[in-house]
Amino acid sequence: MATQFDLKGRRAIVTGGARGIGRATAELFLKSGASVAIWDIDGAAGQAAASELSSLGKAVYVAVDQADLASVRRARDKTLEGLGGVDVLVNNAGIAGSNAAVADYDPAEWAQIININLVGAFHCCQVIAPDLVKNGWGRIANVASVAGKEGNPNASAYSASKAGVIALTKSLGKELAGTNVTANCLTPAAARTEIFDQMSDEHIAYMLSKIPMARFGTVEENAAMIAWMCSPEASFTTGAVFDTTGGRSTY
Repeated sequence: MATQFDLKGRRAIVTGGARGIGRATAELFLKSGASVAIWDIDGAAGQAAASELSSLGKAVYVAVDQADLASVRRARDKTLEGLGGVDVLVNNAGIAGSNAAVADYDPAEWAQIININLVGAFHCCQVIAPDLVKNGWGRIANVASVAGKEGNPNASAYSASKAGVIALTKSLGKELAGTNVTANCLTPAAARTEIFDQMSDEHIAYMLSKIPMARFGTVEENAAMIAWMCSPEASFTTGAVFDTTGGRSTY
């Protein structure tokens, strides 16, 4: 994608940056002049992504389990050492989980999805937001999902976790409104990434059937919206929800 944004000199964290939307976002940030810390639980994939993207600018890998608050704090300290500070947080990491009706859903898996997708995003915001406020400028972009707006059948845990991310963003945006730090979220329809491996073919077909444009979004399209949300131009928008759903969600 040729589009670039004014991110020169910014220092960004991208969680789940080894793959999918996170990887595309890290790449676009680097092309736009930022340095990037790729936070990921998968060490091999995270190291590979940082190595491959380093030709575009400063990219470092930081190991993290965002469901573990202590791990997030350690990742923050390592990032400050590696980048010299932080200006942008992109909360992208998450899991889909399996597809099952509420009556049949494994409670342990339900709790795991909430803990990674929602509690993990909270941990990252709680740990990093004070640094952004201290800087006097910052951007937080939380990647939710259209499932958080509408609820997908047989995906109650994922839908609930992403609804929580939307609400978290709205609350945080209002809390930070006087600080020159914004917090906004993205609600994509499905993009064909490795997360599809966690879903049934029936569920993938259901998601596609709901998109009026009759195609899945691309990781590059989502990255471009995230980059704008994190740019200086997005200075009067906070607590907002930005849609990349091909017409599925128009509110």
